[in-house]
Amino acid sequence: MTTSFRIPRHSVQALACASALALLAAAGTAHAQAAAPVAGESAMVRLIRGLVQSGALAKDVGEALLAQAQTEAMAAQQAQRQAALVAPAARPAAEPGEVRVPYVPQTVRDQIRDEIKTEVMAQARSEGWAAPNETPEWSKRVRLTGDVRVRNESRYYAGGNSNEQINYAAINDGSAYDVNQNLNGPLPPLLNTRQDRKNQWRARARIGVEADISERTQAGVRLATGGDDGPVSTTQTLGGGLGKKSVWLDQAWLSHAPLPGLTLVGGRFGNPFVSTDLLYSSDLNFDGVAARFSRTLQGNRDVELFGTLGVVPLEYSNSNFPNNSQEKAESENKWLLGAQVGANWKLDSDNRLRAALAYYDFRNVSGELSAPCALYDGRTQSCSTDWARPAFMQKGNTLMLLRNIALNPNDPAATAMPQYFGLASKFRLLDVNLRWDTRVAGGYGLRLDGNYIRNLAYGVDKMVARAGGGIVNNFDANGSLRSGGNAYLLQATFGMPAPAERGDWNVLAGYKRIEPDAMPDGYNDSSFHGGGTNAKGYYVGGSYAFDKNTWFTGRWSSSKQVYGAPVSMDLLQLEINTRF
Repeated sequence: MTTSFRIPRHSVQALACASALALLAAAGTAHAQAAAPVAGESAMVRLIRGLVQSGALAKDVGEALLAQAQTEAMAAQQAQRQAALVAPAARPAAEPGEVRVPYVPQTVRDQIRDEIKTEVMAQARSEGWAAPNETPEWSKRVRLTGDVRVRNESRYYAGGNSNEQINYAAINDGSAYDVNQNLNGPLPPLLNTRQDRKNQWRARARIGVEADISERTQAGVRLATGGDDGPVSTTQTLGGGLGKKSVWLDQAWLSHAPLPGLTLVGGRFGNPFVSTDLLYSSDLNFDGVAARFSRTLQGNRDVELFGTLGVVPLEYSNSNFPNNSQEKAESENKWLLGAQVGANWKLDSDNRLRAALAYYDFRNVSGELSAPCALYDGRTQSCSTDWARPAFMQKGNTLMLLRNIALNPNDPAATAMPQYFGLASKFRLLDVNLRWDTRVAGGYGLRLDGNYIRNLAYGVDKMVARAGGGIVNNFDANGSLRSGGNAYLLQATFGMPAPAERGDWNVLAGYKRIEPDAMPDGYNDSSFHGGGTNAKGYYVGGSYAFDKNTWFTGRWSSSKQVYGAPVSMDLLQLEINTRF
């Protein structure tokens, strides 16, 4: 008769290990000392009792095994008696309770031991239950990444700076500003251009999780600090009455590689293009979808070609615009369409070149003069192109009035004219990036970077026509509009570009010139000249790693406006960074 029952996995594992040890012990010549057995009990019965008493085997399972073992032992004894009756002279009769073990050669014992060990350890590794230092298989496909930065920052402004720099971003984020000077209203929001801001402590923290779903599919999520929801900085100014700081969703993406060398990514992800902070801040992430391709030339393994396509939604129009009207406006969505091709070329063991050419089309981001709107009647709360003001801006771009406000026929001079402001230029950018890595002075690294950007859609006449004469900034002392559509960066880095090991270091120096309408001012580095365009100047800095993945950085920049009223500023940043 066979008794069937279910044994928990951990009990089976423990019993398998113990049974293997018992078999080898019985097959060997050495015997361990044990407590006196109950008369008539077999070794297997004693083994099961011991496992139950030690807690390695559940009581109910042990009792079932005991019943089966005792039944089998009785059957074995009966078989031995019958064999003894058939051939009594072949061997002496076994004593009651005695279990005869046939001789097993050493080679067989070794083979049995190795096979059992291999099977048990294979199961242990696959299930992660036997080795205390092992982790489950799924955890080996998940990575935790992050970095922390603590910075002391000081900004110094020249005393002769213009103090009439309007903060157009603040106006567009809030209530429209009344530009009718006849009403003697308050001044618009103004930027600080003369008062130094010293020793401001700031911090940045980012932590992310990335998972290999399969060999082709990955996913990631990252959280980051930030003083606001702006796209170009995750730095948080400390202080604020010791209040808690905000944490934002910085990345959330999914990628898949359908073919070797081709990766598709969607969601919110890191910059997929080769670029510098002249155009895109190092903290900037992209929404939308992108496809990245790379391939090494078959005839020349030292040359790798790459390319990127991206479709990025910059802003969706408000579904309920205008809020106080039964007739809603059509969708006016803003997009960035990007395409880039490039190559990495290993000239020799000491020299590498990288070149990339990109085209960026910022669609529907420029301002548009509205249809006449009679705000004076009290019923009209918005104008038809209020959607055209940028969702985020820094400073520097040439701006235009968006609202075509109808005058009150009863009192034209006292008509309120609350205005929003939009970008006067369109933006279709040609972006050229070059990099040369080499070794000089006894093997030290030297990296040279160059970046040139041209706004192919730039034109003063085009901006004036688009604005209908409503340009509001970037005028010289004679009242002439001064702008430009070019930008460039030159930078040299000596030493280790990205310090990682203790003792790594670098020093760098560079120069930037960004004309007002070379690019949208909302996406580049927020430190140089306070962010945005219409800026030129130099910067120097250096880094030293005093521990693994932990380094000190110092940076100084001095900049001023390219056109318009004078605004000069110097910036000192001292910081400690670490990553994991």
